[in-house]
Amino acid sequence: MTRVKAAIIGSGNIGTDLMMKMVKYPQNMELVAVVGIDEKSEGLAMAREHGVATTHDGIDGLLAMDCYPDIRIVFDATSAYAHKLHDEKLRADGKQVVDLTPAAIGPFTIPPVNMEANLDAGNVNMVTCGGQATIPMVAAVSQVATVHYAEIVASVSSRSAGPGTRANIDEFTRTTARAIEDVGGAEKGKAIIILNPAEPPMIMRDTVFTLSEGADEDAIRASVQAMVKKVQGYVPGYRLKQDVQFERYGDNNRLHIPGRGDFTGLKTSIFLEVEGAGDYLPSYSGNLDIMTAAAKATGELMAERIAAGKVAA
Repeated sequence: MTRVKAAIIGSGNIGTDLMMKMVKYPQNMELVAVVGIDEKSEGLAMAREHGVATTHDGIDGLLAMDCYPDIRIVFDATSAYAHKLHDEKLRADGKQVVDLTPAAIGPFTIPPVNMEANLDAGNVNMVTCGGQATIPMVAAVSQVATVHYAEIVASVSSRSAGPGTRANIDEFTRTTARAIEDVGGAEKGKAIIILNPAEPPMIMRDTVFTLSEGADEDAIRASVQAMVKKVQGYVPGYRLKQDVQFERYGDNNRLHIPGRGDFTGLKTSIFLEVEGAGDYLPSYSGNLDIMTAAAKATGELMAERIAAGKVAA
């Protein structure tokens, strides 16, 4: 089988975890280059150990590599600011770009919700770790009900939040909120991230609240459980912490949401945890694992289409 050549920009936590997934579980892609800016970074050293070509000269170093003309898919695991420059140069050369930053240049992509809709796009955005974990749940409710409002709280270990994550906190909240609406199907969305300093480190925990109407509790519960199984297809450590919870609000006890107003309807509370696979980072780094797993799943389907001649060369 001829595999499609791919590269990763970013040799930090996210880029290195993605690299290990691509090396350990190859399917339709062949990782041929890893790009960083620190010659002594652990990620670049690990890439070299696995026979993958590297450069520490950033995007310009990638463009100068002998393998660059043959690369079809590039994963960007740097920062929202840097991605804008990377995207411009890569797409000018006909590369498909999978964006793991909150830059949100291309369409938001959540694998179990809308992955196949964006496979021909020149750039797809993987939203955020919180978005990958929670938007499937918002979408599950939206599939059977009208969701007026959705709010997510993503709590991750501070140990699993590297400098790139910390530098993108504002982009995280804005990008995730937009994707809750655009992909999750909520009329209004809000996102919150918490960096938890607890020791020993806690695994990723997520809480999803939706306010909806037009569906009963059994329909929502069944839709949520079906969506959990879809996510577990590529993130085995994704699971519900407890049964889905419901509260009803009527005209005599309206739910007040600060900055949004008063609402009636069915409030659904979904509690999740995400345990990482431990391919590179510890299992408590489920927030990074779900991002890299989602990016790899998306890239594999892109590669399948490229190999089948369904995407122009």
